Amino acid sequence: MSTEDRLRHRTLGPHGPAVTPVALGTSPLGGMPHIYGYDVDETTAIDTVTAFLESSLNFIDTSNDYGAGESERRIGVALREAITPRDDLVIATKADPAPGSRDFSAERIRTSFKESTARLGVNYIDVFYLHDPERFAFESVTAPGGALDAAIALRESGHVGMIGVAGGDIDQMRRYIDTGKLDVLLNHSQFNLIDRTASSLIDHAVAAGIPFINAAPYASGILAKGAATQARYRYRPAGAAVTRAVAHLEDAARNHGVPLAALALQFSTRDPRIASTVVGASSPSRVAALISNQQLAIPDELWTEVIGLSLEEQ
Repeated sequence: MSTEDRLRHRTLGPHGPAVTPVALGTSPLGGMPHIYGYDVDETTAIDTVTAFLESSLNFIDTSNDYGAGESERRIGVALREAITPRDDLVIATKADPAPGSRDFSAERIRTSFKESTARLGVNYIDVFYLHDPERFAFESVTAPGGALDAAIALRESGHVGMIGVAGGDIDQMRRYIDTGKLDVLLNHSQFNLIDRTASSLIDHAVAAGIPFINAAPYASGILAKGAATQARYRYRPAGAAVTRAVAHLEDAARNHGVPLAALALQFSTRDPRIASTVVGASSPSRVAALISNQQLAIPDELWTEVIGLSLEEQ
């Protein structure tokens, strides 16, 4: 695959926008040191989004809840300050309860949308997710007049292009697919170099004609920085099995002169079932690294060596 092909846009379903295979994840840009172990100041966050806007990437992912709205607000500042607006920019955000609330009603979905568009400085959202809906009863979210119906109404009114759910619970994600009402699905942290748990979910989404977005291919950093530097997996201390698996991958990648981060990223982006892969970045240099890692040619011999590796084998 050529360098150009590795960054070629992919259409989200038959009528959706064309997006790059890598999307900028902006959870770190909300400044959440309690999750990531580090803070991102406002200037760095805005500079990171600016670097994204000036790059070849066109898909950005955020949420009403990231930093209690701070991620969206900082993205909005960067959008307003952009020297050259991006006509091809695709924005995804997510509906959340208000901070400290358990309200995920239809009214809250509408309010969440209004808050997000105000912070971002836009009046239209390309992709609008219900965020981690497994926090709430499926029957409540999908009930007539509930949260899902509110998202559908936003789509029908032309305020939203595509609607979906973004979550981690695979069984619940499958149930949402089966409603037949979604345009897109995002699942995080369960399809990466050492964990293929979400593979059956991906197949289920594709069979239903729903584009699948994969998030967190670095598993909170350990698959980018290695076990010695980032000994956390899914935001928790990494166990022995994870550490052994990552060490094996590091050795294999090093022997072929390939950065572990490139291997982890392309494991997701090379999968034809995955429409785009969301990766968090916390500085302009990380945006450049994402593009570099996606463009890098990885030898077939390395894929053969690591493709069958999973935590179960460690």
